[in-house]
Amino acid sequence: MESLETSAYREVMMSDPPPATTPFLDAQRDFVFDQIWSRPGLSRRNRRWVTLTCVGAADSLQPIDDHVWAALSSGDITVDEMLEFVLHFAVYNGWPKASHLEGVVRRAWAKMEIAAGRKGTITPPANSTLGLDDWDERIARGTQEFVDVNLINAPEPETPYIHAGILNFVFGHVWQRPGLSRRDRRFITVASVAVCDSETPLNAHTGSALESGDITKAEMDEVVLQLAAYSGFAKAQALHAVAEAAWSRINN
Repeated sequence: MESLETSAYREVMMSDPPPATTPFLDAQRDFVFDQIWSRPGLSRRNRRWVTLTCVGAADSLQPIDDHVWAALSSGDITVDEMLEFVLHFAVYNGWPKASHLEGVVRRAWAKMEIAAGRKGTITPPANSTLGLDDWDERIARGTQEFVDVNLINAPEPETPYIHAGILNFVFGHVWQRPGLSRRDRRFITVASVAVCDSETPLNAHTGSALESGDITKAEMDEVVLQLAAYSGFAKAQALHAVAEAAWSRINN
């Protein structure tokens, strides 16, 4: 009879677990998969967002391959959603890391499609527009999106980083794209700023995710634990402290 630990691993990774021949592999199977991934407080889809962000940011080649394959082959995340994730990931973790991640997604999808007897090609986005063409309108819309997401006033567009980067592209385009929900983007962003040790964005995005209700306090607690498994307990401790402080502020 299959053990619960083996079953939990297989349900997440869509493959058989390696033999537990070392303390690491034993703990990975018994703790990470049987105890963390099996917890009811966060959906498997949202645990995948956190995990994909962690392994992508860590440049963990085999875990990236394994978790991209598992997310796609399980059907928890569609290929279109995964490619949209890559773009959002690029904003918060950098384009070189995202370039590798996109390559993994494309290869995994092609392999799955070819195995199913299909062509294995990626369908281009139906709408390739980057948003409003009028520069002033675009900045104004990006400013409003910044406020809607972060629940604070937007910075003045006084530098190229804020003007062209934050207000024009990140909030003037990426956060408004329809390929992922704002809630999806919250999980990816909170994990991203946590693994990057980015103090100001960590405070802003964790607080706004909780204050908006897009992520509940119970879900945020699970994000902290999931992040601990894939990015380490020190980074998770920092996220936990910020989340606790934000929750106390919101409720006082």
